[in-house]
Amino acid sequence: MTANTQSHSGSGPDIITFGETMALLMPSGGKGLEYSSELHSLFGGAESNVAIGISRLGGKVGWFGRLGKDPLGRMIFKKIRGEGVDVSRAELTTEAPTGLMMREVLMGKTSVYYYRKNSAASHMSTKHLDEAYIAGAKILHITGITPALSESCKEAAFEAVRIARKHGVKVSFDPNLRLKLWSMEEARPVLLELAKLSDIFLPGLDELKLLYQTEDWNVIVSKLRELSAISIVKGGENETYVVTPDSVTAVPYFKAEHVVDTVGAGDGFCAGFLVGVLKEYEYAEAVRIGNLVGSLIVQTEGDWEGAPTWEQVDAVLNDVKHIER
Repeated sequence: MTANTQSHSGSGPDIITFGETMALLMPSGGKGLEYSSELHSLFGGAESNVAIGISRLGGKVGWFGRLGKDPLGRMIFKKIRGEGVDVSRAELTTEAPTGLMMREVLMGKTSVYYYRKNSAASHMSTKHLDEAYIAGAKILHITGITPALSESCKEAAFEAVRIARKHGVKVSFDPNLRLKLWSMEEARPVLLELAKLSDIFLPGLDELKLLYQTEDWNVIVSKLRELSAISIVKGGENETYVVTPDSVTAVPYFKAEHVVDTVGAGDGFCAGFLVGVLKEYEYAEAVRIGNLVGSLIVQTEGDWEGAPTWEQVDAVLNDVKHIER
């Protein structure tokens, strides 16, 4: 992929992720989009949300993708870079515009409207992958959003996984099912195949019910045990589950004091969990960190803005009291 900015200094990122990041417009003051005269300009994308979360927690992380060479693309590029994420393999292109999404929260319900067809990100293909860059990482993190964008994006996702496996890089996969992008029938075989190729599978419980076409938890567990991956199941009633070939461990949630915006909770979880894995924590302890990061992110507006630092996470884990003044 063509580099537009910093060359790599020293060794490369420990975690690499890639995918679509879009500009995000949200009305101020909790109004509906059609009634608001002011919109906040933000951005979001599952993979860049995870990358920023990892960087805030002190991890060395790289994100790449394609953005339009337009004001929105440049804004996103500079802000991701400003969060300490390596963007040396990201690309600003004149071929297509940056995707856009608009979001409103009315009566507690979030609605998202996408303007992403033929975006720069949707034109990503295998030629935009840098094998040496992926090979130098410890973990490649992908989501099921990328293969849903286009045939060339799907090929790129599978090729990135092939490169990672070839070089002994662990593959982390969050299915991130988006039924506005493709039907369940289109998604199922692709997501299940990527789950088979991953080392760490990070589905939500609702996603598993749709993927495996069952509500039966015991059937879901037995299906997960057929995979070679460790499965981390988000979205239990009060806990996240670690499913291995011989055990199921429930890790309780952290209570969020004041929920403001639930979007980004899953990406925050992934960031915290993957940093825990990097630090070589036991899976249950890494999940505990992920649960905590997710609970902190939902207490702030935006997809990633509330991502905590490692010091903040450590303070909660060790019950350090905050001194106000």
